[in-house]
Amino acid sequence: METESKQKSVSKRKKNDKKNKSNPIKWIIFITIWTFFLAIGMSFISEKVLKSVNIIIAFFILTFIILTGILFDTIGIAVAASIEKPFHAMASKKVRGAKFAINLVRNAGLVSSFCNDVIGDVCGIISGAAATIIVLQLNKMISINVSYLSVILSAFVAAFTVGGKAFGKQLALKKSKEIVFYVGKVLYYINHKLGIDLLPKKSKK
Repeated sequence: METESKQKSVSKRKKNDKKNKSNPIKWIIFITIWTFFLAIGMSFISEKVLKSVNIIIAFFILTFIILTGILFDTIGIAVAASIEKPFHAMASKKVRGAKFAINLVRNAGLVSSFCNDVIGDVCGIISGAAATIIVLQLNKMISINVSYLSVILSAFVAAFTVGGKAFGKQLALKKSKEIVFYVGKVLYYINHKLGIDLLPKKSKK
């Protein structure tokens, strides 16, 4: 009887292990397909918008795209660097957003992958495309070598992105608790106002 019980336990554990191993593969496939369509959608929208606005607004849009990538990169690092313990005390006091902050930390792999790899990289690609559109617009306005203009603007985008992400990384490591809590509050309001839960519930185990 005891042997039979052990065999059932081993069999159940093997099934759970198999299931847990399949989840990352499903996530990778899902996020690859989702990123493909997200990149197409965002590139199409940004291209249409940038071509229809004046050059000053186009620069603001380019800056916004870069800042979005920096922001999400910072969030991804903060979640990966954070721990649950400080938020449990907040949750026991029913502080708004604390439970969502705990869920963020428990889904750290998923969150950091989405923020850093998906949104961060997509914003990087789109900012490059946006810079190309701005170069073409500037070429129509002033007589200047397109190659030089493209190099200068690409260097600006790269420097702004790398410098911003370096600053965001330092901030995320020093203020991970505050950043995760603030994002948790945002998720709390999204959930309570719109009824949307963006993260799966995951137990500590």
